[in-house]
Amino acid sequence: MTNTVTKEKLAKYFDITNRALHKVKIAKEQKIDWKASAEDFLDMAQRYYSDADYFAKKGDIVTAFAALNYAHGWLDAGARLGLFDVGKDNILFTVDN
Repeated sequence: MTNTVTKEKLAKYFDITNRALHKVKIAKEQKIDWKASAEDFLDMAQRYYSDADYFAKKGDIVTAFAALNYAHGWLDAGARLGLFDVGKDNILFTVDN
């Protein structure tokens, strides 16, 4: 086992997070300003994904990997809170099916 983030591992997590970004739909509004909250979570995820792409193109794969994890964390949190409709997809998100 290695502690090195390989280009293959980075590519795998780019793919996972990219698929998750495309799967997200904003869920129905509830007691909070649901849409604003969902848009904020999605915006943060997109920004981290863009940052990860920038770092990867620079060759800084460790920082890119970290940014991807942040991006996916925003998506996953939004899904778990019910801000995003992910169709009960428990492969890309930690939601119950």
